[in-house]
Amino acid sequence: MESTKEQLINDIQNLLNRYEGLSPTTINPALLEFMDRPTLLQIISSILKQQENTNKDNLEWLEQFKQYQ
Repeated sequence: MESTKEQLINDIQNLLNRYEGLSPTTINPALLEFMDRPTLLQIISSILKQQENTNKDNLEWLEQFKQYQ
């Protein structure tokens, strides 16, 4: 099932709001309305990749404390 542009915009907003303690991000759909579906999917992919990299960096940072156990 293909997501609508509105659903994709909501998905982007939800991805940006995954972290607690940060001010919520709201996206005016009119700002992304001109973007086509592949562009919106690319934005989602980019956000997921950044979050994956952040998670890897956090794990590496935490791993350094194992040496003190």
